[in-house]
Amino acid sequence: MPKHKSTGAKKTSDAMTLMNLTAGKWVSRAIAVAAELGIADLLKDGNKTAAQVARSTSASEDGVYRLLRGLGSVGLFAETGDRRFRLTPLGKLLRSDSPQALGAYAQFVGHESTWRPWGKLDHSVRTGEPAFDHVFGMRIFEYFAKMSEAAAVFDAAMTSISTWESKAVVAAYDFSGTRTLVDVAGGHGLMIITILKANRKMRGVLFDLPHVTAGATRLLRSGGVANRCQIVSGDFFTSVPEGGDAYIMKHIIHDWDDERAIQILRNCHSAMQRGGKVLIVDAVIPSGNAAHFGKLLDLEMLALTPRGRERTRAEFRDLLQRSGFKFRRVIPTETHLSLVEGVKV
Repeated sequence: MPKHKSTGAKKTSDAMTLMNLTAGKWVSRAIAVAAELGIADLLKDGNKTAAQVARSTSASEDGVYRLLRGLGSVGLFAETGDRRFRLTPLGKLLRSDSPQALGAYAQFVGHESTWRPWGKLDHSVRTGEPAFDHVFGMRIFEYFAKMSEAAAVFDAAMTSISTWESKAVVAAYDFSGTRTLVDVAGGHGLMIITILKANRKMRGVLFDLPHVTAGATRLLRSGGVANRCQIVSGDFFTSVPEGGDAYIMKHIIHDWDDERAIQILRNCHSAMQRGGKVLIVDAVIPSGNAAHFGKLLDLEMLALTPRGRERTRAEFRDLLQRSGFKFRRVIPTETHLSLVEGVKV
């Protein structure tokens, strides 16, 4: 009898898998452009043609169609015929009113402040020094202090991902015994707002550089916690506000090398009473070859920050012990982040 060919799905070859991986930069930049144009917001009320989207965004109809078709191939939009497109559940995350609005983060990933240094990743790999400094001639936080447009993109990105990450922190950690929480380098305050709203008896302190905290008052008021959250400006390398029962830092310690991370942690240690806690919210890198977002985020730290890095459990234990804390535990969240808890004994 003649043999019939299998009708099962054809396995992707290793060569095609590698080709798809190398196209990652195309996908990343395309998503950033879609976010910049606000396409997800335009499609939230129903399907539109590429021509309608192009008119609303003052863009090329041909360019918009090809952008939507390309992102449709990775699941953000879906073509329904006659060059019409609709949002998918994945694409809805780019809507500005999404509970997990990630569009501002997508724009930051595609912004020149991160895009150009990634083009010089080889410099960081060869030298161990940040490509950002090599490209812009200054360190990243100095750059943001001078470049208001880039700083606004960065701040919006951090607020964007906090809509998702902060809820995961609240779901994972019991804050019920904390009377005063100090959010060190807390940006515009979305995380501390989320925590305070879930813990009605808690008071908060939002601490960051003056040019950052200037944008926090409106958000605290709109979040309904302004009467329970003090804003303090300063430099965490010098000191942090005293009097907190717990000090939390999300995406902060990973920005710095060990010595400067220890300096920040020691300032937290000095500011708190015995029994106080420090909560580091960062990726904790697992061993082995398992996929983990933190392993790629670590390359972002290599390229952009002053020798910052993502760390393993053992490396966090060492940081805490060298800063005077007792390492207590690592608490995973539903995101790529965990809470690393230390206690002043």
